[in-house]
Amino acid sequence: MIVLLPQGRKPSADPVLDILKECQTIAVVGISPKKFRPSNGVAAYLRGVGYKIFAVNPNEKEVQGLRCYARVEDIAEQVDIVDIFRKAEYVPPVVTGAIQKGAKVVWMQEGIQNREAAEQARAAGLVVVMDACILTEHRKRLRELS
Repeated sequence: MIVLLPQGRKPSADPVLDILKECQTIAVVGISPKKFRPSNGVAAYLRGVGYKIFAVNPNEKEVQGLRCYARVEDIAEQVDIVDIFRKAEYVPPVVTGAIQKGAKVVWMQEGIQNREAAEQARAAGLVVVMDACILTEHRKRLRELS
């Protein structure tokens, strides 16, 4: 797991815990309607522990009973975390959308890293998490609370 904080932000003992406690809305980019796909299971888990989830997939109308948005920027409400389930080469436009949307965090799921996009997000004041599963990190830190 790689965590990048914006310049000038003081590091805490556990910035991931801070994110998980402070943020309440999550856009899941690349969510799949297929129940066996990690994006589907992670979104279901996050909903189950109380986060408000926005589904982002331009190829779907609805997933898990949630309206699907084509892009993060199309979501009318505030988005705290943009959780990305896309290959690394498709991350840059998602990060641009997260910045435009005013998100606080860009989270690239396990196996996903894009340094250039991460630096763009960090320069815009966002916290960046790369190569980590938000479900796994939540369970490690907050299992007893959920």
